[in-house]
Amino acid sequence: MGLCAALRARGLQVQPFKKGPDYIDPMWLAQAAGKACHNLDFYVSSPAEIVQEFAHRAAGADVALVEANKGLYDGMDLEGRNSNAALAKLLGLPVVLVLDTAGTIRGVAPLLLGYQQFDPGVRFAGVILNRVGGARHEAKLRAVIEHYTDIPVLGAVHRDERLRLDERHLGLIPSNEWVQAGLHVARVGERVAAQVDLEALLAAARAAPPLHFPETTPRRPVSSGAPVRVGVVMDQAFGFYYPGDLERLEAQGAQIVRIDALHDQRLPEIDALFIGGGFPETQMTQLAANAALRGAIREAAESGLPVYAECGGLMYLSRSLRWRDRSAEMVGLIPAVAVMHDQPQGRGYVRLRETGAHPWHDAATGKAEIAAHEFHYSALEQLPAGTTFAYRMLRGRGIAGGMDGIVYRNVLACYAHLRDTAQYPWTQRFLDFVRRVRSADVNTEISQPSAR
Repeated sequence: MGLCAALRARGLQVQPFKKGPDYIDPMWLAQAAGKACHNLDFYVSSPAEIVQEFAHRAAGADVALVEANKGLYDGMDLEGRNSNAALAKLLGLPVVLVLDTAGTIRGVAPLLLGYQQFDPGVRFAGVILNRVGGARHEAKLRAVIEHYTDIPVLGAVHRDERLRLDERHLGLIPSNEWVQAGLHVARVGERVAAQVDLEALLAAARAAPPLHFPETTPRRPVSSGAPVRVGVVMDQAFGFYYPGDLERLEAQGAQIVRIDALHDQRLPEIDALFIGGGFPETQMTQLAANAALRGAIREAAESGLPVYAECGGLMYLSRSLRWRDRSAEMVGLIPAVAVMHDQPQGRGYVRLRETGAHPWHDAATGKAEIAAHEFHYSALEQLPAGTTFAYRMLRGRGIAGGMDGIVYRNVLACYAHLRDTAQYPWTQRFLDFVRRVRSADVNTEISQPSAR
């Protein structure tokens, strides 16, 4: 985040990326870079698709920065085929190690040497020392690294509580909850610029080899039907959306209409509603207080409005939300209580298969496995027997009994987070469904005899 802000302050166009499935870190990176951050994820995308996405997004930027997830060599399999190192090699990117130096001096040398020797195919541009104890600590660290290794030290960021980002059960507090997010990002950027050799960093980026583009062109969906208006709930409670998915909705004829569930009193004229993930539990009092919008959503859904909700959106559509010793009424479309727990109730990558009850079910492709992810501390309680589900869980927790995706009228609400990629172009299928519903409604109205 500090690097994005520091490079942007120099007048550079910075394109941030995040490796793996994540919403919160990309929100902060986007805040710092002034440009949407895009995810690169081996689990939902092919290597060719990742290269296409990276090349397309980075084309107009002066510098692209990819933030890893977990450690450099961490991955899902023994060979590390979906690790951060694998991504660096796929894209030909030099690696900058950010090393937590708290409580260590000479021990950094074998750590760095091990990282170098573990995979000779990874090219290291240097190391940034983090949480350095002071000038004396920094001098000792630099001397050790210079003596035992050939890895350049690109910077040393000293420990500073003012640079802290508070965390909650799912990670960092999202930037959409911080009124002073912009000021905090600027402060971090200034400190990083003062303590990191940005010229050396940019030189390493310029030395990266040319990207070899796949012969296939990127998947760029175009509108295949009449325009539709899709309401998207974006506020302090709901902000977990992949920017590329929203772009694809628009490219296929959707007009995005932003809705604030905390303050808007009524629904605008829309053909469908999309409620993404977030932290409704932190805003439960305000969400409950806005009874007018909750009632409008419930009435519209009961009348057949297509609604798609993920995780936090699922919680919002439930009867009520309980967290610690507090409880608040929610929309009430799903006859269950969303209860927050101290430990994750579902975490990590999932694989789904559609049931015939899926509202967007496609008989031709509906039997394929769907790669997605979940991360939730809540679970649904008091869910009635006979609930209809859209997905069977092949991997992961879901809602209950190896199932996910509650279906009610034209509503689909699940814990799984979908990503629109070649393996599952959900935005197109959702919009096709919205258009079918709207067409059926129009035909029904036309067929009704006029009142005289």
